[in-house]
Order: sequence, then C-alpha cells, then structure tokens
Amino acid sequence: MKIVTYNVNGLRQRVSQFGSLHKLLDSFDADIICFQETKLRRQELKSDLVMADGYESFFSCTRTSDRGRTGYSGVATFCRVNSAFSSNEVALPVAAEEGFTGVLEGSGSGIAPGLEVFAKDELSRVDNEGRCVITDHSHFVLFNIYGPRADSEDVDRIQFKLLFFKILQKRWESLLSQGRRIFVVGDLNIAPSAIDRCDAGPDFENNQFRRWFRSMLVESGGSFFDVFRAKHPERREAYTCWPSNTGAEQFNYGSRIDHMLCTGSCLHQKHDLESHNLLTCHVKDCDILIEYKRWKDGNTPRYRWKGGGLSIKLEGSDHAPVYMSLEEVPEIPQHSTPSLASRYLPMICGLQQTLVSMLMKRKISEQGTRDVSVSSSAQTTTVKSCSSKSVERSFNSCSEPDMSPGGFCSPLNRESEGGSLKTLEDCRDLANEATCDTKVTAGSSKHINPLPGERTNKKPRKSQFSQLSLRSFFQKSSKLSNDEVDVPKSPHHSNKTPEADCPSSGTNQHEVNTSECSQDRDLQDGNCSLDKEKNNVALLEWRRIQQLMENSIPLCKGHQELCVARVVKKPGPTFGRRFYVCARAEGPASNPEANCGYFKWASSKSRQK
Repeated sequence: MKIVTYNVNGLRQRVSQFGSLHKLLDSFDADIICFQETKLRRQELKSDLVMADGYESFFSCTRTSDRGRTGYSGVATFCRVNSAFSSNEVALPVAAEEGFTGVLEGSGSGIAPGLEVFAKDELSRVDNEGRCVITDHSHFVLFNIYGPRADSEDVDRIQFKLLFFKILQKRWESLLSQGRRIFVVGDLNIAPSAIDRCDAGPDFENNQFRRWFRSMLVESGGSFFDVFRAKHPERREAYTCWPSNTGAEQFNYGSRIDHMLCTGSCLHQKHDLESHNLLTCHVKDCDILIEYKRWKDGNTPRYRWKGGGLSIKLEGSDHAPVYMSLEEVPEIPQHSTPSLASRYLPMICGLQQTLVSMLMKRKISEQGTRDVSVSSSAQTTTVKSCSSKSVERSFNSCSEPDMSPGGFCSPLNRESEGGSLKTLEDCRDLANEATCDTKVTAGSSKHINPLPGERTNKKPRKSQFSQLSLRSFFQKSSKLSNDEVDVPKSPHHSNKTPEADCPSSGTNQHEVNTSECSQDRDLQDGNCSLDKEKNNVALLEWRRIQQLMENSIPLCKGHQELCVARVVKKPGPTFGRRFYVCARAEGPASNPEANCGYFKWASSKSRQK
C-alpha cells in the first residue's frame, strides 16, 4: 500500500495542470492520496473536481469567512478502489469524519471522546476552517491535516494554532487509549528541527510549536514516529516547501513542513517484542517526490522573480509531495464506502432531483404555451370580424396569397399584377382597419378605444400586423424611375431585367465609380500613414519612460545588476511603501549566485507620487 500527502496549493489549478483529476491521481500510483489547501468552497465541489473513475473521495471545506477569506484552506482524501461496495480493500475506509472534534454536521454523534473539556464554540471554530478529514481503515485511522499558519506578530492566529494542536492531541490520546493505530499526514506548517530549515538560527528550535512537535515524538518520550526522519535521520536539505515569492526553489532554499507520522503496534499476531511496531514492521519506505517540484534542473535562467527578468512561468505547487509505502497489510472484512463520500454529496447525487425539477418546469412551460396558443387563436378570430369589404379587397389584391410573419400579403414571392407598392399600401390599410376593430380576448385585460373627442394618456398599442421593416425594404424602390417600377401587363411579359437605354450611361457610371475608389484608396493610405506616425511617437515615448525608470532603479551591491521594486503589503507603519531588492533568487549566503541580500527604500518623493 502507498500513501501520498501533497499540498496542492489549489486543487483546481493542479487538475488544470495535469489535464484532468484522474490523470493527477494516477500520476502518483498510490492507494490513498491526501491533498491539502484545495481552496474549494462546498458549493464548488463539482464532479470534475471530486469524482474520478476508480477513486472514492472525502472532502472538508472552509465553513467560515473570517477576515473576508473563503475557500482558502480545505483538505481531501482520495482512495483508489476496485469497488465502492462490498469490498474488502484496506484503501476503502469503513468510516469517515469531517474535522476531528465531532461537532460538524454529519461527523458523528456529538463531541468526540476526550474533547468534553473544551467549549463547543472552540471546537466549532477549529473545525470550521476545513483542515481535517479522518478515514478509518480498520487496521489504522488516517488523519489528513492542514495545520494553520501563524506569523510571529499575529496574536490571534497564534492562539488559534495553539488551540488547534491542543485539541488534536487530545483526540489522538483518546484513540490511543482505545488501542487504535494512527497515521498522521499533511502540511502541519511546522519544521521541527534546525535540520529541517534552510536558514535556521540558534534560537530556531525554541519556538513553542516546534517544541510541541518534538514532544510528540518517540525520542522525546512521545508516541509518534517522524517516518521520514526515521528512514533518513541524517539527510540535509530535504525540503518540501519553498517561498513562492523569492524564487528560493532554484537553490533548494526551503523547509520541511509536510510530514508523515505513525504510532501503534504492528499487525502481526505476535507483537510482544520491543522492536515490533507499526514503523519497523510495516513502513517500507518514505521519501519526497522531488519530480513534482516546479524548478527542474533543466531550467537555465539564474533567477525567477516576477519582474526580475525571467519570462517563463513555473507551473505547479510550492510544495512537493511525500509518500510512504506499507507492506504486509492484510485485507479487512467486506464493507462499503462511508456516507461522507463525495458520491453522496447533493451536488453530485442530486442530479435526479434536478431532472425532476426540469421536467416540472417543462410541464409548466407546455401549459403556458397552450394558453398562449388559445389566446392567439381567439385574437385571430376577432380580427376576422373586420368589415367583409376590407377583407375581400385585401385578398383580391393577391393572386396567390403568401402570408408573411406580419399577417398581411407579402409581395416578395409573387408576380406583380398592378404594382407592388400599391398592393402593399392596400394591405397596410387593412391592417389599420383590423387593429381598430380588434378586441382583446380571454387572458388579457380589456382595452376600450377612446371616442374621437376624448384624450388618453395610454400610448396606442402596436398591432401585430405592423411591419416597419418591410416598408423600409421598399424605400429603395421609391427612388427609382417610373420606367423601372412599372411592369408591362402583357401576358407574354418576360421576367428578364431590361437592359440599359444607352451604353454611354454605363461608361459614365464606371468612370464615376473608378474615381470614387481612387479617392477611398488615397484616404486609407493617409490614415495608415497617420496611424504609423502615432505608433512611432508612442513607442519612442514608452522607450523614454523605460530609460528613465532604469536610470532610477539602483544596482545591487553583490552583482551590480538592476534591482526589482517591491511594495510592503504587511500592515504597519511602512504599509504601501516601495523598496528595491536584489533580483536574484533567494538562496544560502555562501552561494555567490544567489540573492546578495541588497535592500533599499525608494525615495519618499517617488512614494508620494
């Protein structure tokens, strides 16, 4: 069995990077894959992000919007299985829980054992950030954790982080008292020792969270093994996370904050010997999957800061996955996927409800269409109550009537017998007469036409017979000569278009068109030259501005290269102030190719501007 933990820094981005969720999961070739920092809200859990053929998934999302942040954390556990029902695979959990306090809806039957000493609002506050999914695999319980981050000056987040790990430790102790085996994987946001950090100072290990982490380990009297460090006790520069805004990944200048911990007895029948435990008997290997790092050895540029001169974009997370392989893990009794599985989410399994509602809407729409048809039929019947003389005059004006969408005879698809314009006017007169006599039928309000001497504030309702577009269509015909409009009434009349009266008129028209085309070409050429001149002026001005900017940017002392400008984003007295730093990627001070550490504030005059 293989277990992988990976801070994806946005699941949607990683799915897009690999082409699909299935391709992302298959790339690990693992049985259980734990993601952190999915950055998904619950309403964003769509099938393309949570469902993949051959995998069962379990999500926990942010339920709070403190500080205006939504969807900023979140974890997900994917289990590769052959069947989600009646399966004896260890990868398929027998139970699953969102959060670790038991207070979230659907997580269990109330507060988890051992946590009764905490207030319910404290438990809710811890679990509402979507930082844990627990899956019970019978042989062991797996915690997928995304630990909170807390800056040294952020008192509120420090207190939250202390509370988070304090409650989490109590839950572990409760499970251990029941004899359960535990695996803890994820981004805990803690580098426990100086060997796990690139720039660790003399007081690095005195941090309260690092002290707590080490107190949980076996070498300090705790119950847990740091699996990676147990397999590689002396390996240095084994980092899993790098600052994304300094290019530190190029020189492997990071920290190890993604961990795999385990505790409990082995799965053998005889485990009396002291050397028998979960780590020594069943953990075969544990390592960092460096092939998922954004910076590859083939990348040639010396630095990657945005604005530092590098044009390529490094794709991927700022973390690297960590894997652990287990051996001699027996199968378990048949079971089915727990109810927390994503396949049971309303937005996934609720498609049938959506289809029902769609059919209901369709039924209502059809009923509305029938009502409209009845109303239209009644209105047509009323229109037919116009004076019979008008109707006869209208239909007699068309030898083969072809009703247009407007409701009157269209002269477009027939031979004219007495002038198409006259027929159009007759039909429009009919439409006006019919509109005056039309009465509104069932389904609409009654309208009474005002008497000749009355005034009304209501605008006259436009008739369905009015077709202004057809009138505009025939406007061109009114400009033609009588010879072109009138058509001979001879029964031997041909449909051929009459030829021009004299060839000289066509020659004159050709000369006029040629003259107009020449004028148009001259005008276009003038506009093009004017546009080119404007573009050249703008280009010269932009180059002048760039030159001024380059002259105002200082050179770093270590490499004599142009610095990059930054702005202070941290709240405080210097918030919003600009400064210049070395453009190279961050790295160890002993490496002359790395960032030289140059820093300079921008002038106050430029800052005021």
